[in-house]
Amino acid sequence: MEWSERIGRRIRLRDLHILLAVVQHKSMAKAAEHLAISKPVISKTIADLEHVVGVRLLERDRHGAEATPYGAALIKRGIAVFDELREGVKDLEFLNDPQTGEVRIGCTPMLAASFVSTVVDRLAMRFPRITFEIVSRPIQELEHELSERNVDLVVARSFGAFEDERFDFEPLFDDGEVVVTGVKNPLARRRKIELAELVGERWTLPPASSAYAGLAAGTAFSARGLPYPRAVVVSDSPHVRMTLLATGRFVSIFPAFAVRFPVMHPDLKILPVKLISARPAAGAVTLRNRMLRPAVRLFIDTAHEVAKPLAKTA
Repeated sequence: MEWSERIGRRIRLRDLHILLAVVQHKSMAKAAEHLAISKPVISKTIADLEHVVGVRLLERDRHGAEATPYGAALIKRGIAVFDELREGVKDLEFLNDPQTGEVRIGCTPMLAASFVSTVVDRLAMRFPRITFEIVSRPIQELEHELSERNVDLVVARSFGAFEDERFDFEPLFDDGEVVVTGVKNPLARRRKIELAELVGERWTLPPASSAYAGLAAGTAFSARGLPYPRAVVVSDSPHVRMTLLATGRFVSIFPAFAVRFPVMHPDLKILPVKLISARPAAGAVTLRNRMLRPAVRLFIDTAHEVAKPLAKTA
């Protein structure tokens, strides 16, 4: 009998569930209590599982139980198995009623409040029984959320943690940067402005050291041979900067999507300044080889529709 057939017949989902419970609770006794089964059953299941795979899966001492490297590898795959089964049940629910489903979206706070909210609103109008969970996190945390399958997809820029073989990236838009002020600012009436003319204005900007926003703003100035301007207000919060812009006394730089979605902010004006952007394209990031549920695919397709006005033109 082939090894794969032996494993398929002798490793049950229940075995993986018990192994996962022991590692999560760091104790066979606590896992038994959680699963409402006896400790001897737990012990025998783990022993049988170790016999089948031929390696030790747990290290046990007076402090509790921890996964060995072999156990951790099996648990990682086991989590994927349970996730796929969970996704399969959701697929069945969608097939039974194509207007239902669930989509969990990871994104940065700026994308959550603008582009992603617009996509969700449009899709919710068409499919009112689909539910959405928007997980707003700093970009550094989104890789973990997607890797652990806590979200179905991430809407993010194509850089950093998402540039490896674990992920697929589907481009949505390449919007670039825009210079923004309040509609009350005299600059809002100008039809043509050079960036050099704005160096002495009252700027509110992200920190120059900021990994993404600061880099984008810095590139816009350095590409014109200009220094990063002295900002009157430095803040990594886009909401703070937009509030200040609405007074008409400040100027700033933002990605275009942040200003245009869900609608163009009535108190803000994009100035006619040409900028060179350092930001890579934004897109939908998903786990490679993970089948997308119909509701998730609907979200991505709708995101393409919403993103059309942001398509970069030559």
